[in-house]
Amino acid sequence: MSLYEHLTHPHLNSRASRGPVKVTDQMPQGNAVARFNTKVAIVVTRAVGSMWCAYAFALFDLISLPDAVRGGAASIVSWVAQTFLQLVLLSVIMVGQNVQAAAADKRAEATFDDASATLHEVAQLRAHLAAQDALLTRIAEQVGLAPDRIPAARPDDGTSA
Repeated sequence: MSLYEHLTHPHLNSRASRGPVKVTDQMPQGNAVARFNTKVAIVVTRAVGSMWCAYAFALFDLISLPDAVRGGAASIVSWVAQTFLQLVLLSVIMVGQNVQAAAADKRAEATFDDASATLHEVAQLRAHLAAQDALLTRIAEQVGLAPDRIPAARPDDGTSA
């Protein structure tokens, strides 16, 4: 007999089977058109979001630099602001965002692993407490006491106010 009845929160079973959230989980799984569009978007994003693309854009922009220099200061400012910065920085910013996203994914996976380890430790504590319950029950029976069973509290599902 155990003095305490454990009720597993329903989220734990589904969480263990799903694992951490991955980027691919966010992709459309529906029809062929949605999957195709997603794949094209990923390919274009990977290409434009690379430093090689930034270098290519920079070289491409340099083609119009001589005309900007001949046009004077206003033309140079316009070339830098409207041509060079927009095209080159677009790729550089995308590279930076990709690096930051990869770091965020690693942090999220580490958090998931930490939570899984914590849940494992809690399960070990629960087993330890169950063993103590059994020992306490035997001791209580030997001294003539009848321990009362303690009902488990229901897990909070987040709907209570």
